[in-house]
Amino acid sequence: MSSFKELGLSSSMLTNLDRLGFAQPTGVQVKALPPALAGKDVIAMAQTGSGKTAAFGIPLIERLQPKRFAVQALVLCPTRELADQVAKALRELARAKENVKVLTLCGGVSIGPQIGSLSHGAHIIVGTPGRIDDHIRKGTLALDNVNTLVLDEADRMLDMGFEEVVASILAQTPSSRQTLLFSATWPAPIRTLSERFQVNPEDVRVEAQHAEGSISELFYEIAPNQQVEAIAALLSRYQPASSLIFCTTKRDCDDLTGQLQELGFAALSLHGDLDQKDRDGTLVKFANQSCTVLVATDVAARGLDIKALPLVINAEPARDPEVHTHRIGRTGRAGEQGHAVTLCTPRHGHKVSRLESIRGSAVEWGDTGDLMAEPLRLVRPAMKTLCLASGRKEKVRPGDVLGALTGDAGIPGTAVGKIDLFDFQCFVAVQAAWADRALARLESGKVKGRKIRVRFA
Repeated sequence: MSSFKELGLSSSMLTNLDRLGFAQPTGVQVKALPPALAGKDVIAMAQTGSGKTAAFGIPLIERLQPKRFAVQALVLCPTRELADQVAKALRELARAKENVKVLTLCGGVSIGPQIGSLSHGAHIIVGTPGRIDDHIRKGTLALDNVNTLVLDEADRMLDMGFEEVVASILAQTPSSRQTLLFSATWPAPIRTLSERFQVNPEDVRVEAQHAEGSISELFYEIAPNQQVEAIAALLSRYQPASSLIFCTTKRDCDDLTGQLQELGFAALSLHGDLDQKDRDGTLVKFANQSCTVLVATDVAARGLDIKALPLVINAEPARDPEVHTHRIGRTGRAGEQGHAVTLCTPRHGHKVSRLESIRGSAVEWGDTGDLMAEPLRLVRPAMKTLCLASGRKEKVRPGDVLGALTGDAGIPGTAVGKIDLFDFQCFVAVQAAWADRALARLESGKVKGRKIRVRFA
């Protein structure tokens, strides 16, 4: 299948896909769309960035009846970040139909406003298991009209301990529903979940989309006390505009981030103990290139879709080969050359041996002495992020912020980067050379005719 036109989609959906720049289906879309559009259950193994959101989003929207104002589709995601990404993509796909309301329900924010939004109704709910369960228990969310249920990144939901909650939520939906399950890995609990809640699902497997040779991979053996020095040497050698470092625990993340910051690197950590405001700020700064190094746990990094990621570092080997493959698969995408480096102490040897056994080939080792001789060279972020204390709820739009910067503040449009709107705040990336001027002008000027507090994020 080389075209969406071969799928028998509505003319409005085809027009919308064309407008969104969907030229031809990706691998997962080719395999998952026909059975999903036919109303069958699907269990699909596909990585982040493979186009899986459209693989379940297109059939979900096509099946929707906008005039029937009830929750017809539920999408469960492991993290708020992924839920926000999915909701945004579904809103874009839903432009094929009129007046479709997509609502995001996640933890980390007050439940009160969500209850208010639910009272006005919605067609599609995207959320995390814990918060969806909260609403069901409070009686503020009814799922008896759901005809499509999606479990996105299902393996991570189970890793995070959501198995019982997910099962409880599924039990609240009609048995006649269609269930679409997407997972990056294929552990036994996923197969059990499928057997329990799906009916003769279509089995879809898609290999990670990487061109031959797009990832250069090296392993280095280091002493236990050389980890920070080795990571600083790698960052100095490759000079990446964005790099992702994987750690095993939350404490490891914070410790390593602090040590890299002391050396002068623009590093931030991402893990489950951060409150939602800090998570939002961290992800925004990494995505808009005002932070060059993100130190994360596997669970926290799931759902990140950073298109240009030239370097991935494993501070120590992953717990199993599947996780290792998923980690390094975040670099070398979309035709870009990527580098993946794994640091190992002698006690990690068994993990590397297992990886070699699964792959059927030996890993390539770098020269540790040569690496450690690398002089320290800091990677300066291209952008700085301003945080405005106003957002969607005050009707602020990206155009208002851009206008305030390029108009009154006199900043060239080319110096303004990504603008991220949240309910009560807005983040805007500005080229580092213009950042101080942008802050000063916004402090003394107005956005949308009123004064708004602004600071560096």
